Amino acid sequence: MALTSEQQQEIEAARRATAPTRRPTVPALEAMLFEALPVLDHGFVRVVDYMGDDAAIVQAARVSYGRGTRAANEDRGLIRYLMRHRHSTPFEMCEIKYHVKLPIFVARQWIRHRTANVNEYSARYSILDREFYLPAPAQLAAQSSVNRQGRGDVLEGEEARRVLDLLREDATRNYDHYLEMLNEDEDGKVIDEGRSGLARELARMNLTLNAYTQWYWKTDLHNLFHFLSLRADAHAQYEIRVYAEAMMRTAEAWVPIAAGAFRDYRLGAVTFSAQMLDIVKRMVAGEAVAQEGSGLSKREWRELMEALGRG
Repeated sequence: MALTSEQQQEIEAARRATAPTRRPTVPALEAMLFEALPVLDHGFVRVVDYMGDDAAIVQAARVSYGRGTRAANEDRGLIRYLMRHRHSTPFEMCEIKYHVKLPIFVARQWIRHRTANVNEYSARYSILDREFYLPAPAQLAAQSSVNRQGRGDVLEGEEARRVLDLLREDATRNYDHYLEMLNEDEDGKVIDEGRSGLARELARMNLTLNAYTQWYWKTDLHNLFHFLSLRADAHAQYEIRVYAEAMMRTAEAWVPIAAGAFRDYRLGAVTFSAQMLDIVKRMVAGEAVAQEGSGLSKREWRELMEALGRG
């Protein structure tokens, strides 16, 4: 992860600043404020601000006037009930804002989650950094033969080296051409006074999708959990999953009871259809059930068997 000395100084100054407040704060998350959690080779996630805590969820659910005087185990039980029965509104009372640095192709996947406020670094106004995501060798894999969205076996030897060389060469060449078209260097200084240079909003089209961008991303806890349920899942693409895992760490510091309930009832849980549940009941009763005649497709049957540890 590359932070400039100026960025690091800004972060340190922000971390040193304190202000009295009457609003609820969470010491564990306060300690993480502005800390850049490294992700991939140049990326990071850092919490900029937040509102609410576990008690705010309980307060909203009970519509109480103050912080409440119920025992901690009662609050925990209520939050777990809300999560278990998909009561979303109380979780929407908590909000969090992140600063994220990520490859453009990850950002294009991430932005499909439309339940957030987003402000991205403007390549119409500024010059993007010379930073590109290059996968670690363990992440260089062939296309899966059974999953059109997934990866298969890891590439090895000369093939892996050639792929990395191509990624590095293409990204570097395109960035050099990007600056040449701009007629500016990485600091925005004119290279050739005799040329005008192409507008930044046009020159940016030449950048590769592994170039890094940055944005501020603000959402409520309910929609954060929805994002994490999809992107922190083991089946999610690695490059977005590692961001989700870093964000999960911040959620566990921020709302530990709600995050624990989320792990139990969403992230670590599976959902069965009515047909699947009927098959499970028949199996528990001792009946031998096969895919043929079960009413499930081969893919549904495989997913059911994998969920039951019989895959």
